[in-house]
Amino acid sequence: MLSFSYQFLAYSSQVQEGGMFVNEVIYDVQKEKLRELIHHHTDCDGNHTTRVPSLILSKRREAHEQRFGVTTPALCIIVQGEKRIRLGNESYTYGEQHFLFAAHQLPVAGAIIEASKEVPYLALKIEINAKEINEVLNSVGNPIHHDKQAERGIVVSQLQPSLLDAVVRYVDLINHPNDVHMLAPLYKKEVIYKLLQGPFQAMLVKVATEGSASNGVEQVIQYILNHYKETIRIEELAKHVNVSSATLHRHFKDVTTMTPIQFQKQLRLQEARRLLYNSSFDATTVAYTVGYESPSQFNREYTRLFGLSPGKDKHAYQRTLST
Repeated sequence: MLSFSYQFLAYSSQVQEGGMFVNEVIYDVQKEKLRELIHHHTDCDGNHTTRVPSLILSKRREAHEQRFGVTTPALCIIVQGEKRIRLGNESYTYGEQHFLFAAHQLPVAGAIIEASKEVPYLALKIEINAKEINEVLNSVGNPIHHDKQAERGIVVSQLQPSLLDAVVRYVDLINHPNDVHMLAPLYKKEVIYKLLQGPFQAMLVKVATEGSASNGVEQVIQYILNHYKETIRIEELAKHVNVSSATLHRHFKDVTTMTPIQFQKQLRLQEARRLLYNSSFDATTVAYTVGYESPSQFNREYTRLFGLSPGKDKHAYQRTLST
């Protein structure tokens, strides 16, 4: 079947009449190819690293409620199932016909909303950073002009056949380990190039361009990620990227939907939950560890985000481990 798929693709690309039908068939064949690859290389539920750099495969055989984490800059494609991502007060739902691109490390909540033992959730992620985008931009040669507006850090769009085709080539390197060293960098550049030809070209260019609003926000994000336990002042952050406090506040919210302080709070609370779940620390110790000066404030903000007080949340998690 797989050899037939490749022969069919080569033939179909030459067909002129009935082009729309042919493209739909090619699209379906490519998606089926990805399903087979992911299913074959994920023997159990979870996220699986691969021999192909920056490529992570996922399988889940049951839906789950929202889980909190920090995104990595990456292209995410679901080939079976559906997922919902929440960034601040915004929600993004995507499935088999779409892709999601995260341009920054952002605190999010994600839930798999369509998965079963019979039809598991299957997905892939290709991590892509600003340096790699910039390398492709430099190779293209023609400068891509953009405005000064900061762009939202997460986008969802229709998955185009040309991007899908490039992704299939990259993922298929799993089956050709001897080719990975030589071809993976080339195929990954092709994936980025196809992304740059899509509707979110401006976002990608701005993230990779030094001096742009989005690039300035990226610098601030990295600072907060490295200093989230400390007291952070907007004036100092703004000075770090040579803009006014008001401009930084506006640009940061354009990208993340949050203020820098809200962003920091999300990081603190997510780390607090990780410590509660994976250590013997009590809530007060955790509060001080992640940078809170007031345990009562920590308790209020933790409960507001996660729906349970720190103590009750920890007990609930421990009960799930014992069942």
